[in-house]
Amino acid sequence: MEEVASKAEEEAIETTVEATKEGNAAAADGSRSPESVSAASLVSSRAATTRKKAVVSSNLIKPTASSSLRVSSSTPATIRRNSTGGVTEKLTGATKALPKRTSTTTASATDPVRRSLPELKRSSLSAKTVSRPSLPEISKASSPSAGSSPSVSSGMRSKSLSTPLDRSSNVSGRKKTATPESRDSRLIILPKVEVKAGDDMRLDLRGHRIRSLTSGGLHLSPNLEFVYLRDNLLSELEGIEILNRVKVLDLSFNDFKGPGFEPLENCKMLQQLYLAGNQITSLASLPQLPNLEFLSVAQNKLKSLAMASQPRLQVLAASKNKITTLKDFPYLPVLEHLRVEENPLLKIPHLEAASILLVGPSLKKFNDRDLAREEVAIAKRYPPHTALCLRDGWEFCKSELAAESTFRFLVEKWQDTLPSGCIIKEASVDRPSEESPCQSHFGLVQESADSELVLRYQWSVADRSLSNFVPIPDATNEVYWPKHEDIGKILKIECIPVIGETEYPSIFAISSPVLRENNTVKRCAGKGIPKVVSLELHGELVEGNILKGQAVVAWCGGTPGKCITSWLRRKWNGSPVVIDGAEDEEYRLSLDDVGSSMVFMYTPVTEENARGEPQYKYTEFVKAAPPSVSNVRIIGDAVEGCVLKGIGDYFGGKEGPSKFQWLRKNNETGDLSLISAGTSEYTLTQEDVGRHVTFVYIPANFEGLEGEPLSTLSSVVKPAPPKVKDVKIVGDLRENSKLTVTGTVTGGTEGSSRVQWFKSSCSILEGSNNLEELSTSKVAKSFRIPLGAVGYYIVAKYTPMAPDGECGESVYVISERAVETLPPSLNFLSITGDNVEGGLLTASYGYIGGHEGKSIYEWHYHKTESDHPGTLIPGASGFLQYTITKEAIGKFISFQCIPVRDDGIVGEARTCMCQERVRPGNPRAVSLQIVGAAVEGTVLSAEKEYWGGEEGASVFRWFRTNSDGSPCEIKGATTSSYLLSVDDIGFFISVSYEPVRDDWARGPTVISDITGPIIAGHPTCQSLEFLGSMIEGQRLSFVASYTGGVKGNCSLEWFRVKRNGVKELLSNDEFLDLSLEDVGESIEIIYTPVREDGIEGSPRSIRSDSIAPANPMGLELLIPDCYENQEVVPHKTYFGGHEGDGEYIWYRTKEKLHGSALTEISYAGEEVIACSRTLKYTPSLEDVGAYLVLYWIPTRVDGRSGKPVVSITNSPVTPGADIVTAFHYLASYSDPEVFNVRVEKLFSDAYSGVGEYFGGHEGESLFSWYRDTDGTIDVIAGANSKTYEVTESDYNCRILFGYTPVRSDSAVGKQKMSEPTEIILPEVPRVEMLAFSGKAVQGDVLTAVQVIPKTEIQQLVWSKYKGAIEYQWFRSLESGDEMSYEALSSEISCSYKVRFEDIGKCLKCECVVHDVFGRSSEPAYAETGPISPGFPRIEKLEIEGGGFHTNLYALRGNYFGGKEGKSKIQWLRSMVGSPDLISIPGETGRMYEANVDDVGYRLVVVYTPIREDGVEGHPVSASTEPVAIEPDLYKEVKLKLETGLVKFEVLCDKDPYPKKIVGDGNLERRMLEMNRKRIKVVKPGSKTSFSSTEVRGSYVPPFHVETFRNDQRRLRVVVDSENAVDMVVHSRHLRDVIVLVIRGFAQKFNSTSLNSLLKIDA
Repeated sequence: MEEVASKAEEEAIETTVEATKEGNAAAADGSRSPESVSAASLVSSRAATTRKKAVVSSNLIKPTASSSLRVSSSTPATIRRNSTGGVTEKLTGATKALPKRTSTTTASATDPVRRSLPELKRSSLSAKTVSRPSLPEISKASSPSAGSSPSVSSGMRSKSLSTPLDRSSNVSGRKKTATPESRDSRLIILPKVEVKAGDDMRLDLRGHRIRSLTSGGLHLSPNLEFVYLRDNLLSELEGIEILNRVKVLDLSFNDFKGPGFEPLENCKMLQQLYLAGNQITSLASLPQLPNLEFLSVAQNKLKSLAMASQPRLQVLAASKNKITTLKDFPYLPVLEHLRVEENPLLKIPHLEAASILLVGPSLKKFNDRDLAREEVAIAKRYPPHTALCLRDGWEFCKSELAAESTFRFLVEKWQDTLPSGCIIKEASVDRPSEESPCQSHFGLVQESADSELVLRYQWSVADRSLSNFVPIPDATNEVYWPKHEDIGKILKIECIPVIGETEYPSIFAISSPVLRENNTVKRCAGKGIPKVVSLELHGELVEGNILKGQAVVAWCGGTPGKCITSWLRRKWNGSPVVIDGAEDEEYRLSLDDVGSSMVFMYTPVTEENARGEPQYKYTEFVKAAPPSVSNVRIIGDAVEGCVLKGIGDYFGGKEGPSKFQWLRKNNETGDLSLISAGTSEYTLTQEDVGRHVTFVYIPANFEGLEGEPLSTLSSVVKPAPPKVKDVKIVGDLRENSKLTVTGTVTGGTEGSSRVQWFKSSCSILEGSNNLEELSTSKVAKSFRIPLGAVGYYIVAKYTPMAPDGECGESVYVISERAVETLPPSLNFLSITGDNVEGGLLTASYGYIGGHEGKSIYEWHYHKTESDHPGTLIPGASGFLQYTITKEAIGKFISFQCIPVRDDGIVGEARTCMCQERVRPGNPRAVSLQIVGAAVEGTVLSAEKEYWGGEEGASVFRWFRTNSDGSPCEIKGATTSSYLLSVDDIGFFISVSYEPVRDDWARGPTVISDITGPIIAGHPTCQSLEFLGSMIEGQRLSFVASYTGGVKGNCSLEWFRVKRNGVKELLSNDEFLDLSLEDVGESIEIIYTPVREDGIEGSPRSIRSDSIAPANPMGLELLIPDCYENQEVVPHKTYFGGHEGDGEYIWYRTKEKLHGSALTEISYAGEEVIACSRTLKYTPSLEDVGAYLVLYWIPTRVDGRSGKPVVSITNSPVTPGADIVTAFHYLASYSDPEVFNVRVEKLFSDAYSGVGEYFGGHEGESLFSWYRDTDGTIDVIAGANSKTYEVTESDYNCRILFGYTPVRSDSAVGKQKMSEPTEIILPEVPRVEMLAFSGKAVQGDVLTAVQVIPKTEIQQLVWSKYKGAIEYQWFRSLESGDEMSYEALSSEISCSYKVRFEDIGKCLKCECVVHDVFGRSSEPAYAETGPISPGFPRIEKLEIEGGGFHTNLYALRGNYFGGKEGKSKIQWLRSMVGSPDLISIPGETGRMYEANVDDVGYRLVVVYTPIREDGVEGHPVSASTEPVAIEPDLYKEVKLKLETGLVKFEVLCDKDPYPKKIVGDGNLERRMLEMNRKRIKVVKPGSKTSFSSTEVRGSYVPPFHVETFRNDQRRLRVVVDSENAVDMVVHSRHLRDVIVLVIRGFAQKFNSTSLNSLLKIDA
């Protein structure tokens, strides 16, 4: 082994640096053997011809003089195997391939060649055998710990600020002065291990599958120093304690789980311990090993690194574990390298910085790389006590929050040990420096002042690992002056609260390392150089507030002078920057300070000009003030079309998404309405003219916090000249359709702009040429196309006007295409009324398409909704109403309308079907009477006439009424007829009738008139019947029904009628017992009814058939005592007709038989012997001592036999007097036995017991069955045969068979038991078939129904042992030809409601049945065809909106039935109490704006759902309450109606001729006067003329008032066909007042209908 190691070392020296990098895998992670951890990396620095120096660098071994190697450079490369037997890659190359390198590249050329430590040791041993003169000189590499690395100066350490330039220069200096040790610091440097030759110190048993260290083949010796036991099966360390001199111990890749490391406590010399690749979960039992320098616990299951302190541990490898916390991290004062890769711990941010804090300054590498400068810098930002908090479980956080977080953590830890009512406010200590006072700060507040709180102090000192603090003698004050020997150490002050005589546990504060004071300070100390003792800042860190700095100075003998103050600003992760001009003790925070930390620098200066060391104080980050704004204003001209811009001065941090709003003021109400939001600019529109515009500024900072809004008001917006643009004609270009012209008018508020409509035969617009007027110039912008415009293009002339009458330029616009005509059609069709028998259905429809002719109406029956066209209802055609008859019950009713124009053209027929089936009417009785004579014995019948669907089980009740009128119900009389009885004599009879429909609906009960009184009838026997069987031995009785008053003593006679007709009186009793003499004869009974008063009625008789004999049977059979040679005559009794020749058999048996053995003697074996077949028998000598048995089969004369009768003698046959018989029983048999007892299964529920009998002739052996229930064996009662049928009690149990052998001589053997069977379980529940109930149609519910097998066992299993049933529904996917399904995860019940998304797809249900024993059946499936869409319908149709004539109504409803297509909607009016529906032309949308024409009407909407594929559903209607007048307007109208005389000022056209184009000044003022009788339009007088009446008329039809939906200020009053006037008012409100006043006068005082006022033909 030593030779192999020597060759490997020589090979490594000759290998190139590039080839050696293959071994640079994680050395300390434990995934390889110690031999592969690190090998020397040797690089030649001179030419091949010169003398070489081998440079040795290692990741695990410090290159010291004692560990340097002397080897030859001519050894060829060899192949070595790893610890598991594999061959490593061959290393190639030689020294000749190495180029010459200068000293500046040495660091990069010395990349590590990773080899195992034992291999390196062996190489060292081999090197010692080479002669020294032939080896080159080896350079000595100093340890990194030998010299100190350059320190990095910090402003926090020296309490002075350094500029970034200073820091960069320091870094540059460090780079230039880097040593070879620092350049190669990324290598893991292991301590030296002394290696001595000799196998007695080395043990290598890798991969030998050793399970125990105490096994016989393993010899552990106390002299062993190198022990390699990796790749074995060790699970405990028992026996390792003998290795008290071991230095290297490799236990990697075994089965250690821990704890159990206590035996290692004896290994005091142990330097390297390898525990990688085990199952270790805790190191808590690992003892303190005073010489341990390397520890590998990688690839285990550790959750923390809690273990004893290891004072010399330099490398800790714990990669690939489950470490999640730093709690209980051990004290490792000299740890240089820590590896924790591939652990959950890595999720902790800045884990490297936390490790630096825990380990201390000795840590050089983390996770196989040098410490990052950033992490080192971050670690310096944490409080000195952070490491203690981490070990106690504090959760690592950002450095900015660490001071406060750790303080809270310690306070929570201390709070329970402090005096009651004591609160900790502060626990800190100043940064210490040599020979300078270090002040501690402890703030303990006592809430109750019952006793004085005294604080005691004790200072301690320790190295930077924060362990082993040593108390400093006499350091018991708040202030401590660190000494020279304290430099670089950590100070700890403990504060001990004392109340009275009670001393409480201490709290503490940890300082940073003590700084070295420079020589200048030392010289100045005590010579009047001032020193800042404390520095405080006061003020809230919010933008706009004032901060004030306050310093406490120790003047050290000098005279206080004017000190130097300055303020600096430090951004996050940046350097402080001096704020220009901020040189006072007070400073006001500005926007530039938000998000920065303020630094207050204070330099004490005496009057002697002695300047102390400047001190500074950091603050937290400055917060922004709440957002606010001031000086909000509007820029721009307040003229229509101009752009206004709002601005303001923002304050409160960086401005974020501030909000802007523009509001318009209502001049009448003063309310503000939002017109624009989100922008600071706004373009004025015509709606703003004459109003003020308000700009609102809502400030918001960058974080989204909003401040108080501020607003400003503009001046009044001025108008621009009127102008119209974007003129369009909107609407359907069809006959009778409504067109609307739209345009955007600019130049102030639009006034009464005028629109005139024309038609043109040309599609190109050429000014006003070739235009034919269709209307006069009007304010209304809507127009309904007349019939005369069909085939022409529509032209609209739009003239914009301002409110003051200023007109703009007219604009013409022409339609895109010519007007089309419409065929006759229906725009809606509906049926109203109740679908009940006797109800009245009314059909309504809306006709369009010219003038209507004589349309065709038809009513139909339908059995189902899809039954088209149905059955025509005769007699209902041609009518809009239909009264439902009984024939329509349960059917659907439809109405079909075929529109016909007056020229005979027929349109498309439309059908409307009622949504519900016709319900039967409420059941009732139309008439009820009693039919029949009022005589006892007569049947009375109730004749009734029923109405209300199909009659069901109607209820009748008969009553008996006495002379005083008190009725009494007759019990049992509940049918439609009643037989009068004797109880009814002298009473009156009535009947009640409760009609019941076939669906059990009940109607009101009615009572008939009474009939009677009932008189008695002649005594009569209505019926006479035999009771009983006509068989010998039976008893006959009779049943006779008597009528005719109170029954007296009726006579009765029984006769036997012989075959020759002769009668023989037998009895006058109520019954007759049939005897043998009656057999073959007939029986006759004569019954004579007799009334109570002795009057006899007519006799009545009946005769039976011939009496049959009874079945033959033996009633009794007795055998007297039997004697030898004496005849035995048995006594027997026969019954059953005349006895014939019976069958007799005598048997002889040795044993007396009983039970079934006696009755079944004919099937007995050889032990029973037949003796004779006669009735009498004489016993012989052979019968002596035996029992005699007589077997008798009774037989009738006709040869029919009865059941056998068997009798046995009471005692054996007695011998005769002259014979002495000796009976000797010489039987000496051994007990019988049985073997191979077992249970065989016959069927699923039947078993048979089997055994092999031995020991003579087998007699009646005994069998028994047992039940094994969880080890308890119980006998099964009644189971005593060889076969056994399983019962329910046997389920979930085992059964056993017991066999007790019995010989023919009754000798009984020992019972043998079979082995128990398997656990008996019933059959698994099966599903024969899975079926669906319901239809595969959208909206229907599919229910999976199991079909259970009809076998008895399955019926039992399902009834008693069925467990849960699992269902799963699937929906098919569209994927190629094969049908695939996706599971519907939430659908696991037996029912499934088909959804919209299922349409066109198939559904499948899977059913699995479980039983109570945990077994499951095979899945059963059922599939549907493609799901069909439901029949289109509308559900929950309703109209939303208020009830006034100025409100907006909206249609709401839920569509069902596939995807909705172009459904039809039509709005109508309906007068309350009238079936007529009045169509509102053009209103086919979901929204409807009510107007004055709707007042008093109900609004009705008819919704016809249409599916996407064109299938049309049934129309559904909804209605509102009658539309009311808006309350304020109602009061005004009511007041005017009460006056009886009203006048209004209106505007009318000057020229009534329609062809005149309206121009400027075409409107003139008129007075509209009205009273209760008439109305007139008056032209007011002037200076040159008198007033004149232009139109006058009464409210008599055809008078009516028209309004225009497209112009809400216009109305037309039509007196007759020649007198009409168009009027314009200034508002819709006034227009509505005028219309309602006119209609009020007409209706209230002239009885004019509302329809006529609206010009509506009902």
